[in-house]
Amino acid sequence: MSRRDIDALVIGAGVSGLTTAICLAEAGLRVTIWTAEPPQQTTSYAAGAMWGPYLVEPVDRVGVWSAQTLDVLRQLATDPQTGVRLVSGIEASRKPVNPPEWGSQLDGFRLCEADELPEGFAAGWRYTAPIVDMPTYLGYLEQRLAAGGGRIEIRRIDSLDQAVGVAPVVVNCAGIGARDLVPDPELTPIRGQLVVVENPGITEFFSEDTGLSPDLVHFYPQGETVILGGAAQPGDWSREPDQDTAAAIITRCSDVEPRLLGARVLGHRVGLRPTRLCVRVEGQRLESVTLIHNYGHGGAGITLSWGCAAEVVARL
Repeated sequence: MSRRDIDALVIGAGVSGLTTAICLAEAGLRVTIWTAEPPQQTTSYAAGAMWGPYLVEPVDRVGVWSAQTLDVLRQLATDPQTGVRLVSGIEASRKPVNPPEWGSQLDGFRLCEADELPEGFAAGWRYTAPIVDMPTYLGYLEQRLAAGGGRIEIRRIDSLDQAVGVAPVVVNCAGIGARDLVPDPELTPIRGQLVVVENPGITEFFSEDTGLSPDLVHFYPQGETVILGGAAQPGDWSREPDQDTAAAIITRCSDVEPRLLGARVLGHRVGLRPTRLCVRVEGQRLESVTLIHNYGHGGAGITLSWGCAAEVVARL
């Protein structure tokens, strides 16, 4: 394979890599993805996932990327085949806090009355936001990439230098893999874990504003299943489900929604959020190659995906 075969090489096939490759292909470039793992084995597959620019910097750029992505996800929600739906629900806090600034972008955003909140909660807000069934969504992205002429190849590399000479443009969407590929020691994993249970009749989401706690509380209905979360464990590289963590997640979610107590467990998901002080979307020269980095999205990969991909295309 040489520069005559492809115009852009994307490293990584999580949601950032797939979305970026789609945007490049639909801009008219011949695109190939190299990935160490297929999309169904990436951290993106393990995501919940709901739009929301939580705990991610820099605020000004994140605001643009997340707003652009929200527009796209709303469009995709009109097609049930994408796995994206607009779902209503509540985010709440156990102590008085101000609502997020981004709330005004969401349909139906309003403060909750006291009797709308679960017991023990002091503040909350209701809104409608995109919720994404990641197995379905990643399949949709793969099909859309293929329709645009893009290809996915399972190929693990040890350094970005190995991409030199393959294409005139290389985009690094390697997620946590960028720590070694760049290398970037600022990039660290924050381990996430979810529990998939049979849906006992829940139609609305719930998310607790837990701040910097590693013990998250949220549940997202996905038709016949509900995704329960979660965990945010810095520096933990394990991708195996931990049964104690899973039991604690079920307990925390059941305390908010008793119908979840005893719901049949269908599966577990674990992923490593690629986290750094600021998301990195920037270009550099690597020998004769235009290299564009697009990684470090933490737990906001879905939320920023289309906006970051649009910036990558704009940098060419």
